[in-house]
Amino acid sequence: MPIDVDKVVGAELPGDVAEWTEDQVILYHLGVGAGVPPTDPGELDYTYETRLKVLPSFGVIPVFRSLGGIVGLEGLQFNPMMLLHGEQDLEVHKPIPTRAKVENSARIVGVYDKGKGALVVVEATTKDESGETLFVNRFGAFLRGEGGFGGEPGPAPGNEAPDRAPDHVAESPTLPQQAILYRLSGDKNPLHIDPQFAQLGGFDRPILHGLCSYGIVCKAVVDAALGGDTANVARYQARFSGVVFPGETIVTSMWNEGDRIVIQAKTKERDTPVITNAAITKRT
Repeated sequence: MPIDVDKVVGAELPGDVAEWTEDQVILYHLGVGAGVPPTDPGELDYTYETRLKVLPSFGVIPVFRSLGGIVGLEGLQFNPMMLLHGEQDLEVHKPIPTRAKVENSARIVGVYDKGKGALVVVEATTKDESGETLFVNRFGAFLRGEGGFGGEPGPAPGNEAPDRAPDHVAESPTLPQQAILYRLSGDKNPLHIDPQFAQLGGFDRPILHGLCSYGIVCKAVVDAALGGDTANVARYQARFSGVVFPGETIVTSMWNEGDRIVIQAKTKERDTPVITNAAITKRT
């Protein structure tokens, strides 16, 4: 059935309460490749509870269940196996603590016709126990085969890479079992572990979670361009432009552009794009 934009845009999704401790943060960091080499002081900052800091991309984890609220939503019928993560925009209002209890609320803020598919944007706001906003996520869910309904195409992608050599380049190898490890942070989509489900989704074998690549690239930028200062990230925008197969290496290129670091990432082995139109905005 065609998407009923009037019914979908503005729809509230189920909220929830989430908690995490140092163990969940460390597990997430391991899932995005931290801990290599294991005794490196910079890596211990991601893996040892006595000196722990939190990658800002961890902010996608406590609200991930909110994205599932679009399944079965009135006016929006689609095959969940045809859903891919298209875009991610995370605004971090203050540094993420190593343990917290938070409340999440979510709603649909946009539905765009991309021709071959539809892009549904879910905005999720996370507040701490004092009622202050900790971070805001905007998940762009790309529904393959659901385009062509005559809707607005949405804003054009921004954050174009400058026409010059990057200021920093970082290589991030992934493990063959990277997706198995990352899924323990909450995304149990069988597309990332079960070969049969991967084939149903149109892939030869299981692919790495888009948000795992998102975290790997975030860590690469924090370490290479921000001196390891996780608190210096105010916003992280990215467009998912291709897949990573576990075991491949992600190559992240970075350009210093004033208060932003513009980012592109690709696979080393296949030279195919992974993340484009991406940027990290520094905290001022």
